Amino acid sequence: MSLFHPVNLVCPACEAPVVMMAVGSVNADRRPDLREDILSDRFQDIECEACKESFRLQPQFNYLDVGRGQWIAAMQSAKMQDHLEVEDEAETLFSASYGAGAPSAAQEVGNGLKVRVTFGWPAVREKLLIQEHGLDDVIIEMMKMHILRSVESVPLAQGIELRFVDVDEDNDGYIFSWLETASEDAIENLSVPAELYKAILDNPEGWDALRTRLENGYFVDMQKFYMGEGRPAG
Repeated sequence: MSLFHPVNLVCPACEAPVVMMAVGSVNADRRPDLREDILSDRFQDIECEACKESFRLQPQFNYLDVGRGQWIAAMQSAKMQDHLEVEDEAETLFSASYGAGAPSAAQEVGNGLKVRVTFGWPAVREKLLIQEHGLDDVIIEMMKMHILRSVESVPLAQGIELRFVDVDEDNDGYIFSWLETASEDAIENLSVPAELYKAILDNPEGWDALRTRLENGYFVDMQKFYMGEGRPAG
């Protein structure tokens, strides 16, 4: 089931106290409306009754969608620097819930789940959107790496991230956006031909080393390459 609990917040605009129901876990099989809210960028939005300022509570919940084969530990963006520790915590939780430490019936469910860790709303939305279109999230991350090498000028800086945000049906491609992490505002969009996705898919040997690094842990995101040595190869 999807679980919520009350939290006390302070409005960032007028500093008035605000109480909202924060999500602790999302079961998309039973509450598909919550999945749609995430995809529509309105999940966990709240309006201050005092000044009418709208703001959004950062993610910190577990997401389950058995029908689509997803289990995600969705965390706030500020925890990305501690992604190795977060991965370990997620592994412990998943193991107890659907892995080796779980009852046999739960393990059967777990065998069909792809486990991921994300940081911030754009990242968890991206994982849901990738699955929605039947794509491989590892290849999407490889496409981002190719974009960084190919585009003459990129707005790469701390607090800026590149995300897959939509399918460009008119031009047979995929739309990526440079986003400001804190505000989630788009800085620049670009359309990438679908041929790039297919080229990576059709050349597994050429991309094998990068795939191995990306899949080393539940945090499958090119941003982890910016944060030290990462997890030792196992």
